[in-house]
Amino acid sequence: MTESKHSDGTRGEIDVTVQSPATLLKASIISAVLAAAILITVILPAEYGIDPTGAGEAIGLMPLASSTNTDNASEPIETPRDSEWQEDSATIVVPAGKGLEYKFYLVKGEAMRYDWSSTDGELYFDFHGEPEGDTTGYFESYTVSTGDQVRGTFTASFDGTHGWYWKNLSQSPITVTLRTQGQYKVLGIK
Repeated sequence: MTESKHSDGTRGEIDVTVQSPATLLKASIISAVLAAAILITVILPAEYGIDPTGAGEAIGLMPLASSTNTDNASEPIETPRDSEWQEDSATIVVPAGKGLEYKFYLVKGEAMRYDWSSTDGELYFDFHGEPEGDTTGYFESYTVSTGDQVRGTFTASFDGTHGWYWKNLSQSPITVTLRTQGQYKVLGIK
């Protein structure tokens, strides 16, 4: 206890609790364990698509990893070392004032790297997926934007078709060059 002087001139005691080094160490260890748990179960799945515990997929964080990396055009697509991966490229012409879809079939958990660009102008696009067997018309959008180049990674959160809907709002055709790598089946223009 320490003594203090109040504004009215009276003196009083202030009760100050000082933590022991053991208590501070215990609090630090608990904080470090909680930070590690959050890193493994939330941050890695949401930011990097890495889910060692399966918790990120269970709470729906895995699609966030693909949407956070879509505009990183300065990094080249690396060649995969896994023999199950394939590499494809396509040139797609989106007619003036029209839209079209280009699709892939992915099994839940399969991954795909992608890089598309257009040199003729920007396109409205919706990167999305439709679950296999769904007859209600449901689809899940991963990225909806306008641009002339996008690069990223994607891990399928369900079995089904995944791909882009591009809409050309200009008065002339726009050519899209799409490069992909991963574990998928190319369905093409739909």
